[in-house]
Amino acid sequence: MIRLNLVASWSLILIVGTATAGAASELSDPESAIRRMVRANADKDLPTLSGLMAHDADIISYGVAGRKYIGWPELEQGIRDEFANAQKLDIPIHELKVWTKGDLAWYAMELDYIRYVADGPVLKRTVLPMRETGVLERRDGRWRLLSWHESFRSAQLGGPLAQPPVAAPHRPAGKTDTSSLPNISGEWEILEVEDDKRYKATLDKYGNGPYTQHGGRFTTNKITDRLWQGTWQQPGNDREGGFEVLLSEDGTQANGVWWYTRVGSQTNIPPREHGGTYHWNKLSR
Repeated sequence: MIRLNLVASWSLILIVGTATAGAASELSDPESAIRRMVRANADKDLPTLSGLMAHDADIISYGVAGRKYIGWPELEQGIRDEFANAQKLDIPIHELKVWTKGDLAWYAMELDYIRYVADGPVLKRTVLPMRETGVLERRDGRWRLLSWHESFRSAQLGGPLAQPPVAAPHRPAGKTDTSSLPNISGEWEILEVEDDKRYKATLDKYGNGPYTQHGGRFTTNKITDRLWQGTWQQPGNDREGGFEVLLSEDGTQANGVWWYTRVGSQTNIPPREHGGTYHWNKLSR
């Protein structure tokens, strides 16, 4: 439960937790351990998280959009980065189901990962609707999280990730066959969900064109089935980043995420760690 690449230093929204001596009694069952993990994550309590995480060197877990973590040191650094970037975290659990067999347990959970980051003198609030699954093992009488996998509830960026690419470069050389590609040309209304911010984009058949926010411009890098990926630039406030949205079956709407890769002179922003969610609606065809 940890997360945004400046769409979270998390997009780890992971659930990680621990057993301190005083909390050992509440960790006697896997559900209590999971809830303790979530609470520790929201409190930015790294020692507790470390205590509830297995530190095996070969453990693999996946964050949002396929971010991969191998072993504890790599994950710990991601957690530290997120805690440093987020001024405040709030992680309400909406649904949690746990199954147990012997010394193993597995869970399915839905939660919101709410992070607050400084944007000048104010705190910017971003809500990431998440779902997560994971496996725990009881070791020396205490439950520890082995591995987890998280994804967005609303964007539903699932199946298309495994499909072969069918489209195409943002600057096609020579003649490019676009007959098999979704018709993404025309005018789009774009909503940044968390801030209720709306603007319009006018795109060509390759998905490139300006939008009405700080002199912005979208560049499409690839469309795989209905998964649309690209970058954005805003010269007006000197920022840029990436986006990934999933087109509806009829190609008139899209939902997904956006993130920062640069803010002014700050270029060491982990991809997908900070940003928000998009809803696109096509106004013309």
